[in-house]
Amino acid sequence: MTRRRRYGVGAHIAALVVAVAMVIAVAPAAAARLHVSYLDVVEDNPHGELAGGFASGLPTDVRELGDALRAARAADEDPARYSALARQYWLAVGAANANIDLHDWEPARGLAANLDTVDKVYVNYLRLYNSRDDFWWAGMAGLAGMSFAAGFWDLDEIGGLLTLPGVNDLGTAAGGALAGLPWELAREMPGDVHLLATRGPTVRHADVDWYLRRLLVMQRNIFMDMVPMHEAYAAEGMPAIEEMAAGDAYDDYVIRAWRLLDEGARDGRSEALLRMASREQNQVIADQWDATAAGRGDLGRVLTYVTTVGGAPDVPGASTLGEFAPLAVGADVGGRPVVVRTPLPAFNWADREPRWEYIEQDLVPAFRSLVRDRPQEAPRFLNVEFRSRAEQNRLVARLPDLARQMTSGWTVEPG
Repeated sequence: MTRRRRYGVGAHIAALVVAVAMVIAVAPAAAARLHVSYLDVVEDNPHGELAGGFASGLPTDVRELGDALRAARAADEDPARYSALARQYWLAVGAANANIDLHDWEPARGLAANLDTVDKVYVNYLRLYNSRDDFWWAGMAGLAGMSFAAGFWDLDEIGGLLTLPGVNDLGTAAGGALAGLPWELAREMPGDVHLLATRGPTVRHADVDWYLRRLLVMQRNIFMDMVPMHEAYAAEGMPAIEEMAAGDAYDDYVIRAWRLLDEGARDGRSEALLRMASREQNQVIADQWDATAAGRGDLGRVLTYVTTVGGAPDVPGASTLGEFAPLAVGADVGGRPVVVRTPLPAFNWADREPRWEYIEQDLVPAFRSLVRDRPQEAPRFLNVEFRSRAEQNRLVARLPDLARQMTSGWTVEPG
């Protein structure tokens, strides 16, 4: 009896040893199977038009993506083969930290279905900045987002009210101002002003709804591009940035920005801020702005110019768009040179060159001055409750004044 018991115990031990050995032998094979399906994945949603992540062929679960990423690294795969996996993982991390459901975030569903997410995007930018004071781009995006989010709320209300206050009123006011000018000056006004005057009063809810969807796509595209880099750097530093860049999703220009930030010098941080802002506006959403301005007949230009007229980023020291480049037009009237000065911006935000001039020459320097030269003041602007601060930027509250400026803020003087 004792012998049989001893034999039984020994047999169990032997079986356990064999089982452990089998697990050890099978584990690498299982890990290989785990990550192989995540290699060479094509991103079919690289610009954020749809719900989900970069690639519909990948999950959005942080744990599942993390396991696959670790397995690909352990197998010493070429990072270029799993760059989509890496980007999707860090996007999922960023969305989880922002409390955003990637599958619920779908621009095509319109503003009402996405309004809560609109706020979360900018709250998250401020969270990133307040977690690391070298994340200057995130801080600027959060502050600028206060006025941008307020613009979303405004456009939703304008779309419902249409006339009071609304885009129609601005168009009517612009038309009245043009009608009061000598025809020689009115003729020289830019096309966007004429379109605002003639087509602005005809804008309807469906037009505004289309425009809102375009803005939602661009907001999502920026988040998807920039947040994975910030999350990756915060967690793992430059190796994680370079791992994602191996698949050509990020070019040398923006990788240089991260290297400058990583070096820690103030001048390097300044250059990193400018480069990230340039990537955002001149690479990530430049084509989308072009398509928006060209869309829906003339109304793409009308709606993009309306948001330019009301543009006032909530960055201390930054100019409104009309202050940065006020519209003035000259002509010969009765044989004498005459100039009309207006409260309108001389450009449309949707146009690449003037948009970048404003960002490079006004917005970036204003924010850089705050965080670099007056860091003791920065928390007062960057560590705030988002919704209440954004409410102060509501265009709806300023529309009556804007409409009055359309008619009374124009001056004609000798040229």
